Amino acid sequence: ADFAKALDTFRAEGTRGWSFVQTTETEKEKMAEHYDPSKPDSARWILLQKDGHTPTEKDQKEYADKLSRRGGGDTAPDVVQQIDRNAATRVSDDPLKSVYSFRLKPGGKDDASAVYMLATFTYDKATHTFEKVELSNIEPFAPMFAVKINEARTAIYYHLPAGDRPTLLDHITVRIRGRALIIRSLDEDMTVSYSDYKYTGQHFANKIQPDAP
Repeated sequence: ADFAKALDTFRAEGTRGWSFVQTTETEKEKMAEHYDPSKPDSARWILLQKDGHTPTEKDQKEYADKLSRRGGGDTAPDVVQQIDRNAATRVSDDPLKSVYSFRLKPGGKDDASAVYMLATFTYDKATHTFEKVELSNIEPFAPMFAVKINEARTAIYYHLPAGDRPTLLDHITVRIRGRALIIRSLDEDMTVSYSDYKYTGQHFANKIQPDAP
C-alpha cells in the first residue's frame, strides 16, 4: 500500500520550487545550465558554461535556439501513467527497500518502444520515497525503419528527503547501443547531474521522520 501511494505522488523531475545547476556530459560536449522556476518561462534556463569555458555569443545564440525548440515545458514524461500496475514483478524486498518492475504501455499511438521497456522502481521504506527509477529494454527492438536498438537504459537517482529538503534529482545516466541503416552507430553515453539546489517557493514544511526501529 505504501509503495502504491508513493507511485500516486511520484514526479520524475523531483519536487517543484527548487532552482539548480544542471550539468550534462557526453563524449562530444559538456554543458552547465542554471534553472530557476521562479522566473518567467523564457528566463528560467541560463547557459553557464560550454565545454569548460564561458559561453561565447555564438554559444548563447545556439542555446537560445535550442530552448525555443524545447517548447518551454518543464515537466518530464510521466512514466507512472504508462506502467501496468496489474503486472508488477517483485524484484526484491527487505526491511529497508522494496524493488518492483513494471511493463510499460504505449504513451500514444506513435509509441512503438514502450512494449519493449521495463520500469524498475527502488522504494526507500524509511522516507516513503523512491531513490532510483530505471527504464531498460527487455530485448532488442526497432523503433522505426532501419533503426535497431540493442540496449536502451536510463537510470534516475534521487536525493532522499532529509530535514527540510524533499526528494530532489541527484543524477541521471543514459546508455544507448544501436545502429541506423546498419552502418551508422547510435551508441551514446550521457550523464546529467544536479547541484546547487536553492528553494524559490513556499517553505517545505513536511519534515521527514524516519520510521521507528
